[in-house]
Amino acid sequence: MIIAAIDIGSNAARLLINEVKTQQKEPEFIKLNLLRIPLRLGMDVFTMGKIGAEREKMVLDSMKIFSDLMRIYNVQHYRACATSAMRDAANGQDIIKEVKETSGIDIEIISGDEEATLIYENHVAEGLDKNFAYLYVDVGGGSTELTFYENGRMMYEKSFNIGTIRLLNDLVTEANWKEMKEEIKANIVSKKPIVAIGSGGNINKVFSLSKTKDGKPMSASYLKKAYKEFAGLTIDERMTQYNLRQDRADVLVHALKIFNNVMSWSDINRIFVPKISVADGLIHNIYSKLHTK
Repeated sequence: MIIAAIDIGSNAARLLINEVKTQQKEPEFIKLNLLRIPLRLGMDVFTMGKIGAEREKMVLDSMKIFSDLMRIYNVQHYRACATSAMRDAANGQDIIKEVKETSGIDIEIISGDEEATLIYENHVAEGLDKNFAYLYVDVGGGSTELTFYENGRMMYEKSFNIGTIRLLNDLVTEANWKEMKEEIKANIVSKKPIVAIGSGGNINKVFSLSKTKDGKPMSASYLKKAYKEFAGLTIDERMTQYNLRQDRADVLVHALKIFNNVMSWSDINRIFVPKISVADGLIHNIYSKLHTK
């Protein structure tokens, strides 16, 4: 079975195509293709309230490419979701309608809470030590989703309008940070030690730069050190020294700021980065719904 997921975020749009093999007891998800296009919708939406003509054309062109790829791979089931930027865009619904007409792709706008739930669809916590509680931290361009699990149960989830593109455009207020801090202090509490599980392109990049072995956590002290290091460099210096694309180099420091604040306020000193994303969650969500049927 071939399944595809389209995640249209505030920073980039991703198409993930997986083959699901079901001969084993547990289904095996094999990645066939992953295409990322840095649309940066949040740059328009968070400053102007809508998606401008140039980026609108980029969305339409990208969805045509995604549609062609899905046809080439003979995708049988797909789900396309848009998050923070499209939620906030005054012309979001108009663009969704145009995408349907030009490429045949149905896009649904999902809430921040559903975005957080999709991250959990990856079922990472099921294989983790039950002696710990876990805080999923998904940092995107427009929002940060927090989901807290203890004893295999979700205890708390919330989406905050604090994201890398918003920070890049100086659109996150002290009140936004205060709300996040108070929510964390009130809700991310446990008698068990709490560890973080990070997702998003930026934390994946930091993890690969850290040379940490897969399955091992990064320390809070390493993230603080990385933040200080990146904050002291210009965007061009980050690109040259760390071989980063510009659309990663300009937001990486803001992502680190979010992760550092969340971990500090929740007294977490370790973060696992299992390379999960909304797109991966969508794949699992599609499969589980088909399997239930």
